[in-house]
Amino acid sequence: MPMAVHAFLESYDFAGKTIIPFCTHEGSGMGHSVEDIRRLCPGATVLEGSAIRGSRVQQADDDVEKLVRQADTIRE
Repeated sequence: MPMAVHAFLESYDFAGKTIIPFCTHEGSGMGHSVEDIRRLCPGATVLEGSAIRGSRVQQADDDVEKLVRQADTIRE
């Protein structure tokens, strides 16, 4: 996870919020990001999210729609 994201997550209180991580990558997937977010955001619900290979972004419509549906379900 980029240090800018790490610093952002440390700077705010996400308790009671739901976080759906997502990223693009070229082989590393989510790495340790989900675990790091859970550690940095105590009290937040952190879902598994999605990692989309950068070379496949043009074909990732279904993956993005799944994330949006997941977020919509949480808001209901």
